[in-house]
Amino acid sequence: MADVILKPGREKPVHNHHPWIFSGAVQQVKGSVENGDVVAVRDARGRFLGHGYLNRQSQIVVRLLNRDPDETIDDAFWEQRILAAIARRVPLERPPLTTAYRLIYAEADRLPGLIVDRYSDYLVVQCLTLGIDRRREMIVEALSRALSSAGIYERSDVDVREQEGLPPVTGILAGKAPPPEIEVQEYGHRFLVDIAGGQKTGFYLDQRENRRALARYAAGREMLDAFSFTGAFSVYAAAAGAGPITQLDSSGEALAFARRHMARNGLDRPNDTYEEGDVFAVLRLYRDQGRSFDLIVLDPPKFAPTRSHVQRAARAYKDINLLALKLLRPGGMLFTFSCSGGVEADLFQKIVFGASIDAEREVQIVEQLSQGPDHPVLLSFPESAYLKGLACRVID
Repeated sequence: MADVILKPGREKPVHNHHPWIFSGAVQQVKGSVENGDVVAVRDARGRFLGHGYLNRQSQIVVRLLNRDPDETIDDAFWEQRILAAIARRVPLERPPLTTAYRLIYAEADRLPGLIVDRYSDYLVVQCLTLGIDRRREMIVEALSRALSSAGIYERSDVDVREQEGLPPVTGILAGKAPPPEIEVQEYGHRFLVDIAGGQKTGFYLDQRENRRALARYAAGREMLDAFSFTGAFSVYAAAAGAGPITQLDSSGEALAFARRHMARNGLDRPNDTYEEGDVFAVLRLYRDQGRSFDLIVLDPPKFAPTRSHVQRAARAYKDINLLALKLLRPGGMLFTFSCSGGVEADLFQKIVFGASIDAEREVQIVEQLSQGPDHPVLLSFPESAYLKGLACRVID
């Protein structure tokens, strides 16, 4: 096995159990090794730090797998890690009420680069790194032994693969091809998922608990669901007895899907409206028209894909939160989110605070929101905490 030798003083993150080793920390690679192979990582004095898989094409040269010099990284190792991650989800399974959730969450489950989601009878796999991509067949076999499924589908069509020197890949890995739409349930609410062509792996699983939180505040409130996409927040709110709901999104196709979701849940409501348009522009129009709401959801796409975009993203987050706060009636509630990993929770709260000052509103934080328990945050890997949200109340 080849060795990756770190520069002097660059071993501290490894001692702190962080799983990434960046190219700038590497002094040399000793021995013959191909990208994707497992290597031993050592400090500048040659002391063993851990095993990981190598990719010289990536800025993250090594993704660590363990810190035990006597543990062999073989198929049995990978299968044990997969089984352990699945077992941790058992308390989350609530069939028939909830049939869609994340089974494996990459580094947070000590399986760097591997995502596995369950949608009813189908599994969706993302191989985000070269090390995982090379072990695809073994991973699929392990999943097939561990879980009963109609099929396993790959959605490795994300931008991060380009940084690993990998092309996008999608297709059937095992079992039957998925139908164009799969029905899943989430706390009894019914949704249709396109695992072959939908966003992410088909659905925004990470917002499940936040949708449930919103329902606690929805009864009787007139609601604006901005960046509504296929309307999952609105389904929860309507089922909880919300007043008229306006769903706003830039995609007419998504809004049509949102109508179907409302109907599928028996929520055909004549006073609800669906508006297609640029959210920033429409919020300004509502402000100029003097419109107001009792409850507003802001769940925008990722404004900061990398840390270099944080400053621009902060301006965008402040803009939409300022507009939303101006549109809220006294006592109104704002559920606001950021899924930008580069925008940390404390910065996001400061952005919303700045928006409240400029809007001249007194605002309470009622709940601090995050990704669901099927997306756990590994304390030694803060990058696994990417979704942050605030449930705020205007009290002036």
